[in-house]
Amino acid sequence: MQVEIVQQKKALLDVVDSMDAELRELALKIHRNPEVSFHEHKAMNWLTEPLENAGFTVEKGIANLETSFRATWEGEPGGPTIALIAEYDALAGLGHGCGHNIIGTSAVGAALALKDAIPNLKGKIVVLGTPAEEVGGGKILMVEEGIFDHVDVAMMCHPHKSTMVLRGGLACVDAAFKYYGKATHAAASPEKGISALDAVINTFVAVNSLRQFFKDDVRIHGIITKGGEATNVVPAYCEAEFLLRAETVEQLEIVREKVYRAARSSAEAVGAKMEIEEGLIYAERNNNQALAFLFKDNLELLGEEVCEPPKKGGIGSSDIGNVGQITATIHPYIKITDTANTHTPEFVEAACSEKGMEGLNKAAKALAMTAYDVCTNDGYLQAIRSEFEEWKRNKQQ
Repeated sequence: MQVEIVQQKKALLDVVDSMDAELRELALKIHRNPEVSFHEHKAMNWLTEPLENAGFTVEKGIANLETSFRATWEGEPGGPTIALIAEYDALAGLGHGCGHNIIGTSAVGAALALKDAIPNLKGKIVVLGTPAEEVGGGKILMVEEGIFDHVDVAMMCHPHKSTMVLRGGLACVDAAFKYYGKATHAAASPEKGISALDAVINTFVAVNSLRQFFKDDVRIHGIITKGGEATNVVPAYCEAEFLLRAETVEQLEIVREKVYRAARSSAEAVGAKMEIEEGLIYAERNNNQALAFLFKDNLELLGEEVCEPPKKGGIGSSDIGNVGQITATIHPYIKITDTANTHTPEFVEAACSEKGMEGLNKAAKALAMTAYDVCTNDGYLQAIRSEFEEWKRNKQQ
């Protein structure tokens, strides 16, 4: 049996290598044509084309999201359903500074390799195209529509400057603060005005005064998106956007309550009115350790050095956290650069570099081999599912 496993995994690696030029072309094409959240029409079509050609059943626009997709191949009956998650949105004004061109392409490459190399695989392989990870929470909307309800295992692989399998993620929410004041001539009749901008500035001061009273993992980022029209007119309308993060959704609720109260009080202090438009809540990441260690073993088979995640700080947020609340999920990382941080121009370059393409190859191979392990070893699947069910029971208590 061990010989058969080695042979079949080698077949997976050979198929990925045979597609290397095609996968590179796909990833680089997406990189050259960055599309922001909910507008990833080109990327969606480019990613689904090879899957359709290979005989996958492709559904576009699932969960009422125009740029989402589900591509399904069913092997032999009776096995688990494995979701390979594809992301492909870019950052506004920056491009693929998070390497989603690599994420989406590696998921497609892994699925194609599984169908080609092991046509009698016992299980169902589903590539789920999940738009709007950067802004909008596409996975959250898909979770709410039941897209992940019958998935046994979900995984993806994210490019980074370190290879890791158990890095965490913070819960987060974005909110737009809208302030309404009263315009007047700033010199001739200032007493008749109400400055929406002062309300905004007071909000930033109030939020900064709260920071010392939050836990160390809390992060609050804010920008002024509209600050008035002219210096000699008291601003009647201003806007600010904030992103709030905390270790868990429960702790995020405490942060939200304090920050929103500070914003409302800041508006009231100058006589302005305000509204809060809140986005979707990204849950904290729930990494399935049994599945992550399988992925680690396969990375090491490829000669990849797997690093420990930072013990404190150094993490962001992703809507993959919401997927991990309802099924066994991992979000490992593959190294594509020595120094560049995500969400920077340097990482944009890394995502189309030779190291980036080598990372794409390894990510596709590790995803394919891990899916193979779960489909062919009932013990692995049982351990993964048992860990998730135990986590769910503990969370409900």
